Amino acid sequence: MNTRHLRRIAVTASAAAILPLALTACSSDSDTSASGADKAASSAPAKETESASTMDEPFGPGCASVPADGAGSFAGMAQDPVATAASNNKDLSTLVAAVKQAGLVDTLNSAENITVFAPTNDAFAKIPKADLDKLLADKAQLTKVLTAHVVGEKLTPKQLEKGSFDTLAKTGLTTAGSGESYTVNDSSEVVCGNVPTANATVYIVDTVLMPAS
Repeated sequence: MNTRHLRRIAVTASAAAILPLALTACSSDSDTSASGADKAASSAPAKETESASTMDEPFGPGCASVPADGAGSFAGMAQDPVATAASNNKDLSTLVAAVKQAGLVDTLNSAENITVFAPTNDAFAKIPKADLDKLLADKAQLTKVLTAHVVGEKLTPKQLEKGSFDTLAKTGLTTAGSGESYTVNDSSEVVCGNVPTANATVYIVDTVLMPAS
């Protein structure tokens, strides 16, 4: 057997020994890369889902008084148009009485994709009784006040961060804040926000928004 033949055998044997090692290394690198990619792919959607879920839910300290079930619960209110939904929330009974007094029940229930900033009973209680009685007796002024709480589109919390909107009363409405803390017209705070009804999004506020005369 000549020298050239022996050298060829040695080279072939070396290649045969090295090839499995190279394939093993490539396979290990590929597995590690794939594993890392899988982990990244599985974790990213979870964060996005969590963030989207949080933004979709009602928020604020006033939400604690909403019952867990029944017509007045968040799930129950989501099934009814806004005026009907509000009538099932005990904290909005003064607002509901005012809406009925102004003859706006059908108007609000039949509207599509609106936002209502709904004052609580305590918000109406801040108005001196004589002034509130006068307002309730003046249908035209009452209608103006109530429709000044309604915007003709559904607003998300993100839109409230630095917002300026036209109301159904043809008045301006401004919002500011972030997270779970928002103010409306620099005078009223959202105590329970992003509440869904069948045709509206409701932000329950602690002060009645009085439009300029």
